[in-house]
Amino acid sequence: ATAVGADDFIRKMPEGYKTEVGENGVNLSVEQRQILSFARALLADPRILILDEATSSVDTRTEMQIQEALLRLMEGRTAFVIAHRLSTIRQADQVLVIDNGRIIERGTHESLLAQQGFYYNLYMSQFKIGAGAHEEGVRKDPTLQI
Repeated sequence: ATAVGADDFIRKMPEGYKTEVGENGVNLSVEQRQILSFARALLADPRILILDEATSSVDTRTEMQIQEALLRLMEGRTAFVIAHRLSTIRQADQVLVIDNGRIIERGTHESLLAQQGFYYNLYMSQFKIGAGAHEEGVRKDPTLQI
């Protein structure tokens, strides 16, 4: 739980680690359920991990916490991350840009930005680019998804 950032909110629950969360985590927020799913995945220790829109259902404040958890979760394993929020994949070794079922660009986050192609345009539509903001990934519109 500590590795993915769940320990703090678990300890604040009425009975801490012994709290029953109810069927389908009904007593938890969307963010808490998401973080607990990462903790379960970490315990399972899979060699290959597939994450589909891991941050799509959370607010941008929680997204940063989840991204830190994702980095720990993906460490030492092959991970396929499907994402529209490009901040989720900035640390990826390889990014495949798919449009209409076809791979149209491939590279690192930095190399794809340098190409100023499809990925670049998606990135620019999601992030405010200003002095130094390019590297920091400052969100322009927290609700925008492509």
